[in-house]
Amino acid sequence: MNRRKLLSTVASASVLAATTSVLGCSRAKSEGTPIFDSHCHVIDPRYPIIPNQGYVPPCYTASQYVLESLPLNISSGAVVSASFHGFDQTHLTATLKQLGPAWVGVAQVPFDITDKEIVRLAHAGVRALRFNLYRGQIDNIIEIAALARRVHNIAGWLAGWLAGWLAGWHAEIYADALQLRPHVSQLVKLPQIVIDHLGMTQAGIPVLLDLVDAGAKVKASGFGRVDMDIPSALSCIAERNNRALMFGTDFPSTRARRPFDPSDIGVIRDVLSSTDAERALWQNAIELYQPRCYNAVSTMGA
Repeated sequence: MNRRKLLSTVASASVLAATTSVLGCSRAKSEGTPIFDSHCHVIDPRYPIIPNQGYVPPCYTASQYVLESLPLNISSGAVVSASFHGFDQTHLTATLKQLGPAWVGVAQVPFDITDKEIVRLAHAGVRALRFNLYRGQIDNIIEIAALARRVHNIAGWLAGWLAGWLAGWHAEIYADALQLRPHVSQLVKLPQIVIDHLGMTQAGIPVLLDLVDAGAKVKASGFGRVDMDIPSALSCIAERNNRALMFGTDFPSTRARRPFDPSDIGVIRDVLSSTDAERALWQNAIELYQPRCYNAVSTMGA
């Protein structure tokens, strides 16, 4: 290892070690309006990576995420399991333990996941399931709906048992929203759905708005991978329901045409009213994901 690489590694480790206490609820007490990152990935070489359609992502550790997210005043967030992680969620539970109770997980699991495993993942901080219709292993809408209802009910039972500490899991869908048009009637019957990356395409906006009208949440993330008029999409979604949008960095922006840029946050603040922007950057996601220190941080965005 050369000197520059060694110094970078030491710096990353030092930042993570130094911020262990701040990565919990206390980190939300930093100056300025806190931000919830509803969509980020951690790619840790200690855990298996599955080449997906020939793609192997570069390493992106929790330490690197901390280095990039701290300057943005990100105080809480959702770590999302990606297609190249497959169904082994060891990396996800380890990352959540490392980042602390202000972070939650979005898992990928097989259709035949056991109740015991759902409960274990819920205890580890998982709050949702992700279905990748581009490259995922479960892409049948009937199976998606069945699994989404099952995990919501089991996690909901667990929530009652723990007096509301946990939320029932919801379903997150990565797809071109246009692709979902034949399935809208099934999707709107689910307890809660979230659509990734603004639904990806301009052609999918009408379908996306139909889903928003029915209560779907939408991640204002992946600006470097979508094909649409982003300001117009943000404005239309907020007009339909100002509780729908949730900001996400999409770090480290694997396969995107361009990576996340801090100016993406500026787009949200420029397009939306100050109230709607703060909802999109903080409160909407906090209300949905309910991280373990929810009570400690939720008032910051009220």
